[in-house]
Amino acid sequence: MTEENGETRIDLRLAGRDIILVGTAHISRESIDETRAIIQREQPGMVCVELDSGRFASMTQKDNWAKLDIVNVIRGGKGFLLIANLVLSSFQHRLGNELGVKPGEEMHAAVDTAKELGIPYSFCDREVQLTLRRAWAKCGFWSKCKLIAGLLNSAFTTEKLSEAEIENLKKQSELDGMMQDLADYLPEVKATLIDERDRYLAAKIWENSAKSENNKTVAVAGAGHLEGLKKHIELIANGTEGADVSDLETSLPPGISGKILSWALPVLIVAIIAAGFFRAGADLSIEMLVNWLLWNGSLAAAGALIAFAHPLAILVSFIGAPVGTLSPFIGVGLFSGVTQALLRRPRVEDAETLTESITSIKGVYKNRITHVLLVFFLSSLGGMIGNIISIPSLAGILFH
Repeated sequence: MTEENGETRIDLRLAGRDIILVGTAHISRESIDETRAIIQREQPGMVCVELDSGRFASMTQKDNWAKLDIVNVIRGGKGFLLIANLVLSSFQHRLGNELGVKPGEEMHAAVDTAKELGIPYSFCDREVQLTLRRAWAKCGFWSKCKLIAGLLNSAFTTEKLSEAEIENLKKQSELDGMMQDLADYLPEVKATLIDERDRYLAAKIWENSAKSENNKTVAVAGAGHLEGLKKHIELIANGTEGADVSDLETSLPPGISGKILSWALPVLIVAIIAAGFFRAGADLSIEMLVNWLLWNGSLAAAGALIAFAHPLAILVSFIGAPVGTLSPFIGVGLFSGVTQALLRRPRVEDAETLTESITSIKGVYKNRITHVLLVFFLSSLGGMIGNIISIPSLAGILFH
């Protein structure tokens, strides 16, 4: 890696192709100017950027969130994924406020410069949602809990960044920083959050460099990626590593522990209640069934109540929790979240202020979209806790 005129870059000449890897060393106006200058000076036949089309759309289309249908999101089982996506957006918004420049603006500048000069450009990063889905699939039960806790902490923290932390953030892209933090927090998903993205970016840069009319490509990425990109591009160029990354473009199936857990809990509860019937007849099994319904339904309703859900959504949480437990494909959050959304339909202004709202607890409650997600999440959490508590309670009744 070399630094020329303050620019962090790696120049590669492989198989007749010139690939200039440009590391964005600052989230600052200086970084934006440097990115523009390199593209204008080098006049490449292709510009590659560390962005996916979805992130670029969220940066450029102010009405992007206005198209969100929260009911369809929850019905489609994507509630937790939307929460994670909003956390990333709010993280970007907070950094933009504290750093004075919107994170990712240097990538935007690379695209704008390419357009101005009539140079083809390509988004070479993998979709953030896919990366998070793959990371989620690799997590065990407790790792999933840690991941959710880490995301929520990022969303609701009111702690201001220190001067030293701000300077450190200027050395990496905002997404890289968050991904690295999550990888450090959960080492088992480092391969998904960091290593896979290096390989994916390298393959896409190599693929698009073949389309360059003058065999010169400028690739703009976070400085922390440069060494990984160099390694993988060289491996692809000499044939040691394939350029096919289709294996990284699909969602991973749930881990075996997740599959077992999703069915183990309802099977265990039904088995304990059935054991009560065989031990002492219908009266005992009915007592156990009522006990479970109260624990499961009450705590799911309590979660909805804490979220200040509509009274009908609270009632639906109570009634729907047992159904959600016995059918792992549904989940109590589906019932409560959809009910809340239908009774308190999101407004246009809720979509317009979505990323700002999630930066504070008050904002989450006030915004109808984030409020629906809160009802969805807390009722699901309450139902899960109720199930866990009910098992020793049922066992106590059975062996009393």
